[in-house]
Amino acid sequence: MTFTIIARDPETGELGIGIATYSLAVGATCPHIGVGIGAVSTQAFTNADLGPDAIDMLGEGRPAAEVLNLLKALDVDFEYRQVGIIPAIGSVAIHTGSHARDWAGHVITEHALTMGNGLAGQQVVEGMMDDFEAAGGSLAGRLLAGLEAGRNAGGQEPSPGNHLAERSSVLLVYGEGLVATTDLRVDVHETAIDELRRVYELYSTYAPYYDQRHRSPSTLDAQEVWTKANVANED
Repeated sequence: MTFTIIARDPETGELGIGIATYSLAVGATCPHIGVGIGAVSTQAFTNADLGPDAIDMLGEGRPAAEVLNLLKALDVDFEYRQVGIIPAIGSVAIHTGSHARDWAGHVITEHALTMGNGLAGQQVVEGMMDDFEAAGGSLAGRLLAGLEAGRNAGGQEPSPGNHLAERSSVLLVYGEGLVATTDLRVDVHETAIDELRRVYELYSTYAPYYDQRHRSPSTLDAQEVWTKANVANED
């Protein structure tokens, strides 16, 4: 029971993944990004090994569709899995196994995909894509808007009337550097997307400070001094 959005920004070269699920600590197993290579989520009876394997294969120059076929050969239970792949360059590919929990499916565009299993219906993945494409601003913010749309469209409902709240979520974005520009996780929370939004908004406030700390430490105030001058409700 998971819904996910994966995207690349053709203008900045960023790759990003947003995921929300009833399972705990989704950020530890499902999302995988190789800088300049691609972004992968492996979910639905998750085989976490498939993520690193897919990144390695993409790094060898294999197209995403071929990578899915190779993963299938490695995993005898592949029909229980859902795997989405967006390479840094090339066509998007996705596999939703026949044994993934209903409703399971996806929406694909040139630079993004939304997918999920154990959902209330197709409207979840469609709503995610619509709001992602309508949102402005950073890739991270657009991914988060997509997750919120999935929740608002019904989210996880593996059987009629059995709605499941999102208990963990993740927002992961890489640019050109080897360190993520956004790497935020909610491992256990009864409203994980709301908590991810809270963490994202606070982190975004501090992001300029952390960037300056990296680039120009000799000119930087202590964090508590900067906080009092720049963060609302701090005195």
